[in-house]
Amino acid sequence: MTEARKAAGFTQAELAAKVSRPQSFVSKYELGERRLDVVEFLEVAEALGVDPARVLRKIERVASPKRARRRANRKIQ
Repeated sequence: MTEARKAAGFTQAELAAKVSRPQSFVSKYELGERRLDVVEFLEVAEALGVDPARVLRKIERVASPKRARRRANRKIQ
């Protein structure tokens, strides 16, 4: 989502204003200090003008190799 925010040309404060949240809301999820629930994720995606499904597919592509490695490590142990 950080990539999408920057690509859209928003600062954290500008995006936060668009979703009626404090700047710390954006900062914390970008730093991984909090997770977005589904409703928040959809609000942020809409504010950024990105397709939520596309974002999820990208996350899945990144996460899949990590999950595969964890599964392989569990089988070894």
